[in-house]
Amino acid sequence: MTFHPARAAIPEILQTPRVLVRPLRVADVDRDYDAVMASAPDLRRWSASDWPSDGFTRAENLADLERHERDHAERRAFTYTVVDPSGARCLGCVYMVPVWDAAAPLCAGWVHAACVGFWVRSSEIALGLEGHVLETLVHWLSTAWAFDGVLFTNVAGETRQAAVFAAAGLERLALHWPDGGLGWAFRVALRGPRRAA
Repeated sequence: MTFHPARAAIPEILQTPRVLVRPLRVADVDRDYDAVMASAPDLRRWSASDWPSDGFTRAENLADLERHERDHAERRAFTYTVVDPSGARCLGCVYMVPVWDAAAPLCAGWVHAACVGFWVRSSEIALGLEGHVLETLVHWLSTAWAFDGVLFTNVAGETRQAAVFAAAGLERLALHWPDGGLGWAFRVALRGPRRAA
């Protein structure tokens, strides 16, 4: 099993009446930093870490965005910003990364697969944006990407987002994270991969 096919196109834009999803760039640093710091307690629970710390700086965020943009350009991982339809306000972020070894058994039968995670700005949670983003991503991944399937990943302590996945009818499977932590994977088989000609 491999990550996204080397010759397959990488989709650039996804738009709905509520969100615009596009590649995260260093030029997004101020919008992204604002959303990260406004959502810090939820992000710490979502990541099961101390990120972002109370002292997390714009310069540290810029370094993160530089890494994400470089990985995206080199096709090692794909990171997208979720913004409002005008593009003025960051509402969250989407990460697509290669499946790690401990998760590989959950991808049996797939040729190309990814682990996908996302977060939304804290102020948007009560407005149901997580469910909208999930539904939108499943459709986008099944129609525009060349993955056979994806695992939406969730750390064990993030029960709210796990409930969003369960409400969408996704089956919860136990998952061991690369750092040894426990979590959940929600397996989504997609249409067969699109191969570049």
